[in-house]
Amino acid sequence: MKETTGEEIQRVAVIGTGLMGHGIAQAFAVKGYEVNLLSRSEDSLKKAVQEIEWSLNKFVEKGRISGDEAEAALSRITTTTSYGEAAADIDLAVESVSENMELKRWVFAKIDEIAPSHAIIATNTSTLSVTEMGKATGRPEKTAGMHWFIPPQLTSLIEVIKGNDTSSETINAIMDVSRKLGKTPILCKKDARGFIVSRILVAVFNEAFWTYIRGEASKEEIDASIKYSGGFPMGWFELVDFVGVDIEYDVSKILHEAHGERFQPCLEVTEPLVKAKKLGRKTGRGFYDWTTGRPCIPSELAGKYDVERSWAVAVNEAAWMVLEDVAEPESIDLGMKLGTGWRSGPCEYADNKGLDWILDKLEAAYSQHKTELYKPCSLLKDYVEKGWTGKKAGKGFYTYT
Repeated sequence: MKETTGEEIQRVAVIGTGLMGHGIAQAFAVKGYEVNLLSRSEDSLKKAVQEIEWSLNKFVEKGRISGDEAEAALSRITTTTSYGEAAADIDLAVESVSENMELKRWVFAKIDEIAPSHAIIATNTSTLSVTEMGKATGRPEKTAGMHWFIPPQLTSLIEVIKGNDTSSETINAIMDVSRKLGKTPILCKKDARGFIVSRILVAVFNEAFWTYIRGEASKEEIDASIKYSGGFPMGWFELVDFVGVDIEYDVSKILHEAHGERFQPCLEVTEPLVKAKKLGRKTGRGFYDWTTGRPCIPSELAGKYDVERSWAVAVNEAAWMVLEDVAEPESIDLGMKLGTGWRSGPCEYADNKGLDWILDKLEAAYSQHKTELYKPCSLLKDYVEKGWTGKKAGKGFYTYT
């Protein structure tokens, strides 16, 4: 079967117009790709086109593109409710439907029936198995993960995920297309649940939740410390509200099932909110009240939570990824900086702080709380035993000259 290269990809189908589909379609169309945008109803397609028009107008207002370029981009998008029309003459399909494995497998199988044999099928899943979706097709080597971030037309990061059966040529093609879109792709070398960014975020969310449940700090004290002392864009509870409490709740359970007790979720914090449909920003209330805008977190509460514990947990999870050969330190750091706005990636932070210092921090927390969340990864212990303590030693996650 002929392999498709990034250069050969010209026509794209985007399946789904929900939270991200229309933005993905716009991102492709602005860069000159012909796009077939599919949804189940004409009403959702009409709404998606309105969203794209609004976004393109904002691009024009800000001088990112000209009016003519906006019109040209819109003209490249064809809407349809028919899989036959969407997938018949394409080089790449990007599936962006709800996070439901049965539905995604059905979509993959449907595209596989119709699309040309050379076409690649990618999924925008944030947590589910790329390998399992690929098995629903007769071309598992031509399936991959292409995880975008919100909003797709503005964010620069794409996580590219290699399924168990994905060919190197397919991965290279997706990486190449991502760059042609003006994005920065990072490679998740294995189909590990949570991939890179979500896996580290859920680890630090869990640390914050358990700290709160133990009564060590209030959610406002944790968030104030993270924002004003730690220099992060948002506090952890604030960020969960922003993303969606229900999304964090679901992802935390998936990661617990996949990675074991290190990801023991603190459901007593999130479950009551999910049951009450207080899902954060999108419903107006979650951990905070969003009905009048972004919550005001008092800066005077900063310093009452140890931000270094968040860093230690993030570094520990990064070490597990390196140990398991899921991702390189460069990909992990780039993912956290571009995907979440962190000022530093966890690997470079650890190298600057000292891996021995991070290890001590984890061991102290583990000794105190006896929870797997703080149990140091064997890679960290190995590096420290070898004297690879970071920048000061000339070697840690990175090598320094």
